[in-house]
Amino acid sequence: MKKNNSDKIKKLQEKNQQNQRDYTKKREQEEQQAHQVIHQLIQKIDRQPNNFHNYYDLATFLVEAKDYQQAEELLMKALGIFDNDSDDVKDTLKFGLGNVYYAAEEYDKAIKTFQQINDDKLQSEAYIMLAQSYMAKGDNKRAMVFALSAQSTKHDDPTVNQMIGDNLLALGNFKQAGEFYDIVLNHEPKDGKANFNRGLVAMVDDEPFERYFQTAKESDPDYFQKGQQKLKDIEKFIQLNKKENHH
Repeated sequence: MKKNNSDKIKKLQEKNQQNQRDYTKKREQEEQQAHQVIHQLIQKIDRQPNNFHNYYDLATFLVEAKDYQQAEELLMKALGIFDNDSDDVKDTLKFGLGNVYYAAEEYDKAIKTFQQINDDKLQSEAYIMLAQSYMAKGDNKRAMVFALSAQSTKHDDPTVNQMIGDNLLALGNFKQAGEFYDIVLNHEPKDGKANFNRGLVAMVDDEPFERYFQTAKESDPDYFQKGQQKLKDIEKFIQLNKKENHH
């Protein structure tokens, strides 16, 4: 019996060690590929130092690699190089810098940077990022202002309408939130997050809600699982309301 157990433990240890070796090898390959891409992007900057897109592309890749400090330094340097260029060039680089701060969870710096963007083509994207930054800080009222500003040019955009719905939900404006989730579901009927949150609204409004949760569970099981606490909170909220109305 003891021998069987020790054999099992030995096999398990061997399997864990193999998994660790495989993981390390995969990480090394990914790092090698990342270094190659970074090297190629640096070469592009060396060949075309006056093309601001090259700086933006390298910074974007550095953000994906979670190297926020280098990405910030690169874009600050680029803003110095292109200081006398047109506003759309500088605003593109500022937008990239705002994304660096957002990814690094430095939301106050992100907000300050996105607020400096005036270029018409980037304005609504900057509003979206401002809304997301305020949401990350838990300031849903300010987030709403920027999400609605973005919606003025992106009426049917599912991302924007979802964001407005999420802020209204967080502020307890369930009926209004439902209207924005309906816009999302008109365009993307299988969206897991929108279905789940629309289901929460339906629960509060005493509407049929099962189909929303079923679609959410099928389309985005991870979000559905994470949302279970929200579901419990809504159920408590409904029970409390029933008690108050009863009295």
